[in-house]
Amino acid sequence: MCHKIKDMFESGVYKNRRDRLKKLVKSGIAFFPGNEESPMNYPANTYHFRQDSSFSYFFGLNQPGLAAIIDFDTGDEYLFGKDIGIDDIIWMGNQPTMKERGNNVGVDRTLPTDKLGEIIDKALSGGRKIHYLPPYRGETIIQMHHLLGKPLETIHEGSSPELIKSVIMLRSVKDENEIREIESMIEVAYDMHTTAMKMAYPGVYEREIAGRVEGIALSSGGPVAFPVILTINGQILHNHDHSNILKDGKLMVVDAGAESMLGYASDITRTSPVGGRFSQKQKEIYEIVLNANLEAISEIKPGVFFKDIHFIAARIIAEGLKELGIMRGNMEEAVKAGAHALFFPHGLGHMLGLDVHDLEGLGENYVGYDDTVKRSDQFGTAYLRMGKKLQPGYVLTIEPGIYFIPALIDLWKKEKKFHEFIHYETVDQYEDFGGIRIEDDVLVTDTDHRILGKPIPKTIEEVEEEMANI
Repeated sequence: MCHKIKDMFESGVYKNRRDRLKKLVKSGIAFFPGNEESPMNYPANTYHFRQDSSFSYFFGLNQPGLAAIIDFDTGDEYLFGKDIGIDDIIWMGNQPTMKERGNNVGVDRTLPTDKLGEIIDKALSGGRKIHYLPPYRGETIIQMHHLLGKPLETIHEGSSPELIKSVIMLRSVKDENEIREIESMIEVAYDMHTTAMKMAYPGVYEREIAGRVEGIALSSGGPVAFPVILTINGQILHNHDHSNILKDGKLMVVDAGAESMLGYASDITRTSPVGGRFSQKQKEIYEIVLNANLEAISEIKPGVFFKDIHFIAARIIAEGLKELGIMRGNMEEAVKAGAHALFFPHGLGHMLGLDVHDLEGLGENYVGYDDTVKRSDQFGTAYLRMGKKLQPGYVLTIEPGIYFIPALIDLWKKEKKFHEFIHYETVDQYEDFGGIRIEDDVLVTDTDHRILGKPIPKTIEEVEEEMANI
């Protein structure tokens, strides 16, 4: 399938975003460092370049060596970088000038990189507040250390809560352009996941499928949104090892998505039976996870706390496991106590957008929580990245799962933990089961919700039919 590729929105989109930011932050200047190239093993051999997400959001330029400043007192905007010379043209071809780059995103003032320090020095000498977001790359921290005159170890803690909260407020609500980008990447994810299903047969190496899946993303214009999780050891939540050979009777978990040229991500998980047919035991667990996925999605609408939806999914999982004799007792009390987390030890989902865990680098407690709902410290629920009230324009993943993690089972069993809720003798029969996760990307609409993208086979019948259609 061929997917339309573009590398920028119209300049007015970026100008509008910056104007909205200026209305939220009242004074001082904001410094937005772009990312630099990152070498793999020597300076000229670099990883695929990925621009900083917030720089992309406000300035839209996907080249290394850039930086920007917004002056909230005067309204001025500056873009910093260098124009290339003949040596660069020989290796990279003609490139836009800095002035042309500025025009492309609605910034009139473009300056050489060495002028950045002068403007920051002037602001510092005038006692002005310099806002910046938490840096996550070593070279950015060093750059800030030199520009701001702060000790390296204080750079991160000096980031601006006012700017953080303002950026989160803007980036959390996706407009129609952003939703189209995400949906286009779910189309790519459709190809990735259905291809993986068709290849999930005994004797195939995981790496063969993972390579094909990543190749689909690359051939569609962008890289994978995160390293592909593809494994027959699905009980390891983020398993990036692809060294196993698929064996009959195992389940293959594939958690993968693509990233568009503009940086927007998809994030989908499907679980397939190696060989094309679920066993009865696998069907029973799969149906519980599917029910949790479907019911959680049905509850999504504006004004609902995502934390409450998480617990709806947790109760469905607990009740389903009780029917199989794996859990016992009062499941409302079991979930309240956290006993379900032996099998569902993570949160229901997270924000999705320019980052696959959208805005996570700005602080999950800022992104997913607020004054109305606080993060839990209970095992399992503490990993819930999103708890606050839903708003129109939020895009979220819904990804319940059931996992049988031998080390965790053995630990809780030894400690006699939640013995009143967990039937450990039955759990022992599932220690080599692995795990099942089912994940979709969902938009909160003005009144309800919408599952984004082309539906990817999800029911037992759909998955088995897709696997048979080789």
